[in-house]
Amino acid sequence: MDFPIELDALECSPSSEAIHDLYWKRTLDVLLILLSLPFLIPLALLVALLIRSGSRGPVLFRQERVGCRGRRFTCFKFRTMFVNASTSSHRGHLHQLMNSNTPMMKMDSHGDPRIIPFGLFLRASGLDELPQLINVLRGEMSLVGPRPCLPYEYDNHLAWQKERFGTLPGLTGLWQVSGKNKTTFVEMIHLDIKYAKNQTLWWDLKIILMTIPALIIQMWETHHSRKSSFSPVRLKTDHSKGAARSPFLTKAVLVGTVQARDGEYGWTSKESKLNL
Repeated sequence: MDFPIELDALECSPSSEAIHDLYWKRTLDVLLILLSLPFLIPLALLVALLIRSGSRGPVLFRQERVGCRGRRFTCFKFRTMFVNASTSSHRGHLHQLMNSNTPMMKMDSHGDPRIIPFGLFLRASGLDELPQLINVLRGEMSLVGPRPCLPYEYDNHLAWQKERFGTLPGLTGLWQVSGKNKTTFVEMIHLDIKYAKNQTLWWDLKIILMTIPALIIQMWETHHSRKSSFSPVRLKTDHSKGAARSPFLTKAVLVGTVQARDGEYGWTSKESKLNL
């Protein structure tokens, strides 16, 4: 299925022809969700308990997103950040990604102080997006489709880039299983447009199956990057023969201060001088 899209001339709802062509998609979404409910309900309850044990505030997070043909909707997620966390840093990070050829790395990979305990695990595993199944049942999203973007991200899309909104956004998609954080913003757009124009039942099933190993790799990479970030600093001492004096070595000591109370989380760096 290949058709040109001019978003300015489109209505918010899909045409009757498009709905008829994608009956299989709606059927697949609802059927897979219903079959998975016995597993998903206990899992969702466990995630909710993790969030409540690590941070005060609501379990669910609601945010306006942009969906099919520019239609706006309320997207549901499990909350992984402290309440009232600032979005200015994310805006700046996203703007930089959209205007460069750098990979689409999340702020998580560099350590995001806004994230609550267990939040990084929930985000890396994709468990924070489980509530988006509500959006799927409401017809605002699909299991497979482009990532639902934020309004300020949508406003900065070029005209040709908005072709990615020719289909419902999804929990997973072609971009998510094609490198995701290793691709640039423009590469993500091309993958989304390719899917929007060529979606089939077989392709959806294939992407869903490919999502599982993609999430495992993402969790491993997140763990590895965090482990590298907090690796201890090794001091080199001078054991040369005949050394008569003790050198002064400077060691960088990273002191993490976590103040979960009042939603504060910060890191301070302190440099101490050691006389060895």
